[in-house]
Amino acid sequence: MVSADTRFHLAIPVTDLSAAASFYGEVLGCARGRSSERWIDFDFWGHQLVVHLVDDLAEVPRNPVDGEAVPASHFGPILAWEEMAPLEQRLQAAGVEFVIEPTTRFAGRRGEQRTLFVRDPSGNHLEFKAFRNIDMLFATDGLDYP
Repeated sequence: MVSADTRFHLAIPVTDLSAAASFYGEVLGCARGRSSERWIDFDFWGHQLVVHLVDDLAEVPRNPVDGEAVPASHFGPILAWEEMAPLEQRLQAAGVEFVIEPTTRFAGRRGEQRTLFVRDPSGNHLEFKAFRNIDMLFATDGLDYP
């Protein structure tokens, strides 16, 4: 059983530490934690995200999901439904290019969700999503999509 105090830790590679600091700190508004010349910790919606400087990154394969080519490697927070529109506007105002435009996936069906994909300056894919009914987050029955 996971306690309410459990936090998630994720470390990802970046090719430009300064650009990552700007994207996660300024564009997304994540508070900065500890850092060194090769890595930075961020408070990513209450979880620890660490960006590590590397020399290069490989291309990410994609899978089809509800008509979109979704990057197989991606991460991001699950927000409250009403938080999505302000985030979409913040990203647009910052000139962030969408990999997958903001959309409602599985509209009118169980598991309906609002989603968008962006890339950080190093090409790491982030998905921000919100479920219309958060109880569907881990549902396993009655879902009518492949």
